[in-house]
Amino acid sequence: MTDAPAPAAATPTEWVLTVSCPDGPGIVAALTGALAARGDNITESQQFGDPASGLFFLRIQVVSSATRDELVAALTPAFESFGMTWQLDVVGRRIRTLLLVSKAAHCLVDLLYRERSQGMPIDVVGVVGNHADLQDIAEFYGKPFHHIPVTAATKGDAEQQLRDLVKELDVELVVLARYMQILSDELCRDLAGQVINIHHSFLPSFKGARPYAQAHDRGVKLIGATSHYVTGDLDEGPIIEQDVERVDHSRTPADLVAIGEDVERRTLARAVRWHAEHRVLLDGRRTVVFR
Repeated sequence: MTDAPAPAAATPTEWVLTVSCPDGPGIVAALTGALAARGDNITESQQFGDPASGLFFLRIQVVSSATRDELVAALTPAFESFGMTWQLDVVGRRIRTLLLVSKAAHCLVDLLYRERSQGMPIDVVGVVGNHADLQDIAEFYGKPFHHIPVTAATKGDAEQQLRDLVKELDVELVVLARYMQILSDELCRDLAGQVINIHHSFLPSFKGARPYAQAHDRGVKLIGATSHYVTGDLDEGPIIEQDVERVDHSRTPADLVAIGEDVERRTLARAVRWHAEHRVLLDGRRTVVFR
């Protein structure tokens, strides 16, 4: 009698685990010990204990032949013992992303290019514009464009359309790629931790229209950008990334706009990539970013 062939070994998968919990002894040992007991191999590990908040943060990448359910079962005793908030995903899985735009194209073009050609781990499932100016760019990249105009009278209806689209498309991340509309407090709460914005870093000094012209008039020496999670506090959500460029008196207002757009697009791209790679953990009003 011929023996039945042995079942084929499961193909190993690389997982990324992030956790946060009150700081204390034994956290790392509990997690890594559970993985070691399974024979899993940790390929990357970063940790941070915040003395200000008393919280501990950890990001681990691990190669395992386990299913997700098997890994969760192995780690659940540690999750429960230390009161962990945790997330487990496959390394490199592309996050289903919705881009919101108005008329400025630089961030939209940059993210779509990076998704297509530079391995940005996002899957842009649609582009929403309160104007139709950028529809041709979305269509060039093969992305459905949804025109949702917003006025004071229609803002509630427009946000409901956006909610419906997020649900219909199973969206995991919303990026305000120079979307010049303020989201309501209610929508910010509904999508907490899932919306990333970009804006110039002149705020609060140069508010309103033509901030670069205002900055030029004041002779600024630094052009900057800030990317952050969106909350009900306008432009004050937890910061993910910032960048600056030095300028001098020879620069025209048009120069400042061009430099500012360049800083904005690369700052937003880093924030989106780090979020999609599960490198950003919320620490109250701050973030921990494992780069």
